Amino acid sequence: MSPDLVSETPPHSLHAPNALNAPLSPLSPLGPLTPNAPHAPLSPNALRTVVRELAEQPEQWIHLVRLSTDERWYQRLVAEDDHEVWLISWLPGQSTGFHDHGGSRGAFAVALGELEELSLGGPDQGLLIRRVPAGTARAFGPEYVHDVRNTASGPAVTLHAYSPPLSSMAHYDLRAGGLVRTSEEGPEQW
Repeated sequence: MSPDLVSETPPHSLHAPNALNAPLSPLSPLGPLTPNAPHAPLSPNALRTVVRELAEQPEQWIHLVRLSTDERWYQRLVAEDDHEVWLISWLPGQSTGFHDHGGSRGAFAVALGELEELSLGGPDQGLLIRRVPAGTARAFGPEYVHDVRNTASGPAVTLHAYSPPLSSMAHYDLRAGGLVRTSEEGPEQW
């Protein structure tokens, strides 16, 4: 396992109280924020809870989902000082390419469909390929680099949370010697 990946808790063992009982609002799903207070980043496990709980409530977001043949479709659902949540749809063949999260911690949950995640597991493991079916949530630390793709025959819908909110993302090519950084983008491109 990559040292920056937080191991997954099986969905049936999560008994956290439901923090998203009301429609999405400007309030954080983790509770109201104190104005002007410094915000420590949420942990990967806290972010996993956010996306898992939201994925289990499709009535909160399903009406927003769009499918795009040009590229993955996405919409930010929550924008708070300490975290953000994105809704993303994937058609077969769409992928992110290898990318980081600009130092943010993150988590994603597959709400519908199935995805595949590629990451480098270290010198002894090489390239890791994981199937990520509906109902699965993955969480990761600030240095994690991966490629997420839809290799299935149907669409997929995911929820992603980042803390602090994304400020940049670098993209990488996988070459014989490992990952090579090729570009960086910022919020103005999202």
